[in-house]
Amino acid sequence: MASWWQKTLMAAAGLAGAVGGAYYFFLRRPVPSPKGVRRLPGLHEEVEVITDRYGVPHIYARNEDDLFFAQGYVHAQQRLWQMDFNRRLGSGRLSEVVGEVTLELDRFCRRLGLHRAAASDVARLSAHHRRILETYAAGVNAFIENHTLPVEFTLLRYRPDPWQPADSLLWAKMMGWNLSGNWESELIRARIVARAGAERAAKLEAGYDPSHPLIIPPGAEYGGANPGLLEPYEQVKLLSGFGPLGASNNWVVDGSKTVTGAPILCNDPHLAQGAPSIWFECHLAAGDIDVIGASFPGTPGIVIGHNRHIAWGLTNAISDVQDLYIEKFDPQHPYRYEFRGQWEEAQVIREEIHVKGRKEPVVEEVVVTRHGPILTTLPTSKERASEGDGATPSELPLALRWTGFESCRIIAAVEKLNRATCWEEFLEAMSDWDVPPQNVVYADREGNIGYIMAGLIPVRSHRQTLLPSPGWTGEYEWTGFIPFEELPRLFNPPEHLIVTANNRVVKDDYPYYITHEWLNGYRAQRIRDLLQSKERLSLADMARIQSDQYALPAREIVPQVLETVSPANALEETALQTLRDWDYVLSPDSAGAAIYETFLQKLERIVFGAVIGDDEQLLYQYLGVGSTLLAILNGYASRSKPLLIRLLKERDDTWFAESAIPNGPRSWHAAISAAWSAAIAELLEKLGPDVTRWQYGAIHRLTYQHPLGNVKPLDKLFNRGPYPAGGDIDTVFMGAVVPNQPEQVVIVPSYRQIVNLADLNASLSGHAPGQSGHPGSRHYGDFVRPWLRTEHHPMLFERQAIEANMEGHLLLQPR
Repeated sequence: MASWWQKTLMAAAGLAGAVGGAYYFFLRRPVPSPKGVRRLPGLHEEVEVITDRYGVPHIYARNEDDLFFAQGYVHAQQRLWQMDFNRRLGSGRLSEVVGEVTLELDRFCRRLGLHRAAASDVARLSAHHRRILETYAAGVNAFIENHTLPVEFTLLRYRPDPWQPADSLLWAKMMGWNLSGNWESELIRARIVARAGAERAAKLEAGYDPSHPLIIPPGAEYGGANPGLLEPYEQVKLLSGFGPLGASNNWVVDGSKTVTGAPILCNDPHLAQGAPSIWFECHLAAGDIDVIGASFPGTPGIVIGHNRHIAWGLTNAISDVQDLYIEKFDPQHPYRYEFRGQWEEAQVIREEIHVKGRKEPVVEEVVVTRHGPILTTLPTSKERASEGDGATPSELPLALRWTGFESCRIIAAVEKLNRATCWEEFLEAMSDWDVPPQNVVYADREGNIGYIMAGLIPVRSHRQTLLPSPGWTGEYEWTGFIPFEELPRLFNPPEHLIVTANNRVVKDDYPYYITHEWLNGYRAQRIRDLLQSKERLSLADMARIQSDQYALPAREIVPQVLETVSPANALEETALQTLRDWDYVLSPDSAGAAIYETFLQKLERIVFGAVIGDDEQLLYQYLGVGSTLLAILNGYASRSKPLLIRLLKERDDTWFAESAIPNGPRSWHAAISAAWSAAIAELLEKLGPDVTRWQYGAIHRLTYQHPLGNVKPLDKLFNRGPYPAGGDIDTVFMGAVVPNQPEQVVIVPSYRQIVNLADLNASLSGHAPGQSGHPGSRHYGDFVRPWLRTEHHPMLFERQAIEANMEGHLLLQPR
């Protein structure tokens, strides 16, 4: 990503030279004080903000309007530049402040139109929920108008626009879109089909019967599935901090399995690392609202946490809520497209993109069909003339249909959830939770536990669509959505526990199609095993589970290596013995972990390359990478592991019989041996001849990276790290990497909570790098070391405990 930013940030880097000589002015001056009195227009009554020693604000207001005003003010106080950056990213307005280098990204975001959808949804909100967004925005703007701006605004030399209610919905749209990446899987699968054929491509579908070929919809051709479409999508994922997986863990046990006799609920959502953190911990109290947990800067309310009655946690449901449609346009009339034998007129929206350094805006003509916006670039009139009448465009005209374009009640859901007092009120809140679908676990002070898969999931005329579908036939339309009453749910199950980790949650007899693309079940199985390993569980036991880096797949893969490999020299013999003695824990100081992970990377490329061939970019996409070095993980990540293990156990050499690699291995013995030799050679080159020094953390490192921290010397100001890291994509304490950049950890537990329903004030939480978005604040990176050790801080909830740990007392008063 460095080269992408370097072209435009050199001026900022040059300006940063002054930072060293004016540390206070640039870094310390914008850091807000947690003490004192602020008189602000827009408040009705006095609000108290008590900040505890961990940097968590506890906001006490006398009415709801002032509460959300104060939350907006506090969010802006600590994270204003992050909030402004995210709305510019989502609305395609980065080029206004950074110039030409983000133009293609902005063009893609304008075509996608999250900002248009957010603006439309504001008008559809109830008066109550629109007022929440308006008072929150007023609080943000009170900070903008009355305080020194964060250092990033100084470096990039601009001021933020006033915050609008639609900006908060835009972030909700970005959250939903980034965690709903099925369209990307369809595009990658189409490219594999185009290269290898449907029959061979079906062999690569983990969880799909390999004897069944992928069904290509009649009339669909995938030769124009341009991988360039994915580049701006990957940039959005990387810069927004969501990443593609939204992989997470949550679980809840009832009082029969705890030392306290009351439920314990745990959650750790896995998202892309970054500085500042994607989360902001906060406590809101006014009237019947008294709720604490993790919030998103830019939106009101608490997304994950507990109130005085219930607790909840989220994991991504990995539901199929997006479809790509290949549209057939009239060559004579560029904005007419076919549907069921008739021509329909597409909507054309003129988007003007202002670019820093250009006098005139760049105009993007956005074409929208009944299925949604065309994501690919349609040829201009000049290009159509040069192609000739009836010519096929170089890119498939792909329209995206997504539930997030059709509904956005998430603000209502969060507001109701924060107030809920029982299972029935929790379900009422979940009935408004539409995008993105989530696995939500529940516990209450009465001892109940529960679960629901909440969200808007389409019902299709064709049960599932794994590939882009013809948009002109009318045969692949959505016919409705799964009724809320029929979404998967549990309440006080006989097992006394519930676990979700993005794994499959319904059996084959469930009457609706949810997805073909669940992540594998290793994390869920490991959590379940640990929960069942003791009769009674404590909060310390839950923290140990969150810290667990035991690799379940290694138990099945390593024996295959040990029985196959014949060491060629003393170094290989030592390495093999190290692997034989390894405890399957991917700790940062483990040599066995380094050997296993390096071997696994080599083996995956050999085995799946036999089908995909020498198209390295496509192979990496199948293994979970986007199309460029900017990419992080896509929806394919982790899904091939069970397939690899099954193939290893079967040892059917016909897998390699028609290998697409001319000089590749022709047997499993040869493939395993080749992967082993390549792994040892790589570790020797990187870490030297002493196997005892082959520590996993030396080749598996984590950096909390700021968007401006890709250019020196700004990296010294904004980034934190690198740190040796453990885990991988299949461990409870996740440390997922980019498959083509295996030394860079990109997906980690972004927030952790352990809620003790017996004593809410004894609950625990934590995230990294810290609460503050100001690099001059001590709370910018103070959570990193505890986070690496899976150490939580108290989730202070009662006023007495909060005041005993007070760092600052701020009064917000009406002006």
